[in-house]
This record gives sequence, C-alpha cells and structure tokens, in this order.
Amino acid sequence: MAGITNAEFAMKLIPYGFDTVTIGGYNTDSESIDACEKIIARGRKEFNYPKEEIYSVIENEVNAIKDSFNVQVSANLRGSTPDPLIKISKIEKLDIIEINCHCRQEELVAVGCGQSMLLRPDLEDYIREVVKKSESKVSMKMRANVEGVDNLEIAKLAEDCGVDYLHIDAMKMGVRDADFYLIKEIAENTNIFIIGNNSINSISQAEKMLNAGANGISIARAAISGKLNFDLNQIKI
Repeated sequence: MAGITNAEFAMKLIPYGFDTVTIGGYNTDSESIDACEKIIARGRKEFNYPKEEIYSVIENEVNAIKDSFNVQVSANLRGSTPDPLIKISKIEKLDIIEINCHCRQEELVAVGCGQSMLLRPDLEDYIREVVKKSESKVSMKMRANVEGVDNLEIAKLAEDCGVDYLHIDAMKMGVRDADFYLIKEIAENTNIFIIGNNSINSISQAEKMLNAGANGISIARAAISGKLNFDLNQIKI
C-alpha cells in the first residue's frame, strides 16, 4: 500500500504473526518519481523522494525494522530500468527486492512501470538483469488478469528467470473475491514460490488461498488500520 507501508506501519503488524514485511512501493528513477508527483498532486498518498535520497531512505527503514524484529524485509520498487533496483539490493540488511509489476495508476503505467511492465517486450531481459545482479532475493509482484496478459505465461517467465517469489494480487474484475482458480492454475503448472494476495481478511480466506496452492499469503487492506483482527498463527491447512 503505497504511502502507508513504511517501517512504522510494518512494526505495528509484525506481532500478529508476520515473518516477512514489505515496505513501499518506492519510486527509484526519474520516470517513476515524476509520475508519482502527478499522482500526489491529485490527492493520492504515496512515498516519493528525490532519486539521490531513495537508497538511504530505504536503508533507514530497513534498519529500523531489523533493529527491533527478526523478520525478513522486502522493498517493493518501481523503476523503468533495472539499475536502481540492483543498487538498492546492496542494502546490507534488506532481504528481498520486489519488482513492481502491479500498480495500476495511469501515470505510472504511462511510463512503463507498474502493471504495464507485464506488457513490456523487454520484460524478460529486465527480470534476468535484476536476478543476475541482485545481492538480495528477488520477488515480483504482478497484478493478475491485466488485459492482454497471459497470467500463466508471466508466472513461467518469472520462474525461468530465477525469481524467488511470485507475489500475485489475484484480482479479477467483476469478482468480489480473489481469483483462487488462477492461483491453483499457476501452482499446478510451476514450481515457483507463490505469495497469494487479495481479499484475505480472515483466517478462512487465508486458508482458502493456501489450499488453492499458494505457499504463503500477504495482507494489505485488512491491515490498513495498523491492526489485524485475527492471528496468523491460527491458520491451518
């Protein structure tokens, strides 16, 4: 949740049973930073820092979490080129960098970031470059069911490129629940570690996502208040 999920927010949620937290999304280059300025101007809350400051901002956020909790920390990163993501992967205590192929704000899509990454002809080259040169693990967060995108093809591409985690926002237009059928399809046709996201607002929904084939789950909107009304340690599959 851009503009919300920083270290302070993450540390409120960790005691509910999270073993990994994701901060961001952060804009890493001039294109994504300029796009985000336009998003902020229309009233949406976002994280946006000068390009020369973004490394130290993320490093400070990561250190704040690591100094207090024994969890993995992931940083969700937007960028039109791989280089800034690779640089950020060098942050000593950062466990995971996450390629943002997810955000759907028009301003980011227009500069080839967010969900439009899924349609870029150079996506494979981009992912391979990040995976090859990253000094941390690599996750890729994708929005499911984007028009013109073959979900399974993208999942197989991520796996072939060596991505460690595929974080799937299993959103489907017109459906008031996660697309569990998609999670099942990808789980049955790849061996990549799937983090299932969308509509997880209870133990039963979490279990449903895991039973569909996800290896882990992520929670966003249900935790937007900084609290969670269920304990993740109660999940059974």
